Amino acid sequence: LKLRAISFSNNSSYLPPLRCPAVAHFEPRDGSPECYLIHGGRTPNNELSSGLYMLSVDSRGCNRKVTLQCQEKELVGDVPSARYGHTLSVIHSRGKTACVLFGGRSYMPSSERTTENWNSVVDCPPQVFLIDLEFGCSSAHTLPELTDGQSFHVALAREDCVYFLGGHILSSDCRPPRLIRLRVELLLGSPVITCTVLQEGLSITSAITSSVGYHEYIIFGGYQSETQKRMECTYIGLDDVGVHMEPREPPQWTSEISHSRTWFGGSLGKGSALFAVPSEGNPTPPDAYHFYQVNFQKEPDGEASTQGCSQESTDFEDSAPLEDSEELYFGREPHELEDSSDGEGATYNEEDEEDESQTGYWVKCCLSCQVDPNT
Repeated sequence: LKLRAISFSNNSSYLPPLRCPAVAHFEPRDGSPECYLIHGGRTPNNELSSGLYMLSVDSRGCNRKVTLQCQEKELVGDVPSARYGHTLSVIHSRGKTACVLFGGRSYMPSSERTTENWNSVVDCPPQVFLIDLEFGCSSAHTLPELTDGQSFHVALAREDCVYFLGGHILSSDCRPPRLIRLRVELLLGSPVITCTVLQEGLSITSAITSSVGYHEYIIFGGYQSETQKRMECTYIGLDDVGVHMEPREPPQWTSEISHSRTWFGGSLGKGSALFAVPSEGNPTPPDAYHFYQVNFQKEPDGEASTQGCSQESTDFEDSAPLEDSEELYFGREPHELEDSSDGEGATYNEEDEEDESQTGYWVKCCLSCQVDPNT
């Protein structure tokens, strides 16, 4: 596993380094390209962002160079305040598409901040924001079933429903094992939102969600208390009836994972996840993190099963350290992977990028490709 820098197109907006933003995957639908929506997060100077960014692939070069385009979406109406630790979900209803934003934390109001509590944070009000991506309109909705703000929860969406699982309530310092179902009907005029609070949820925060099928997920990682990691795995399936949860056998955690105080990571797509465990010791070891990859595969009967962790890896060369945020994964078409040079011993020549617009070179696009040198 190696990391490479990815460039942005010239017309891209500046995307600051963000920690704990809300990330939603916008799948290709009705001619719309695949993209990721990123909202909020903490910046390196400990400020909170209120921007909404749309991240998509601008072009793919012949030498594996990928150029991304980042556009900041301007919102009007009830604009969500700057926050982190919240969720952003994409829902589809009656041929329309919208985003659901919920939860998160922000700094105390400026009128209540003093020198002593200047960096103190509070849960955002328990409001649900609906965002129309086409026109940039945002509307806030207050529901009687949502009495407390919460952060670092899991949000899973299926068609017109979003399920909120776990989370931490700062005011009472608790992780209630509840499950909230939010249904959004995008009617002409005003939308109709119905909320149902279920009691068979999980007491968990900052969990990692990995998709193993069509609206099927494995949830692992995270914390069940302030000082205790959650070592179990849970299968979650969403269908027309509702949500189904079943415990799954966890991987064989190594001693470094079992005894560590913190861990973080994100989904790599297709039933795979990457997470990191900080190295401990005095002085600090040269390898700051141990990286692990967990694979979740399908059994013949269709149920998901967990597999063991892969060997730890710290070979990241001079790559920048990973942050505890969502992992982004843009899918590639099968013909793009055929006869690719991503195998062992492949090299990435940065000079080819600079000369690509001025000089040409042959590219073998498939095994049966025949190139005429006289053409």
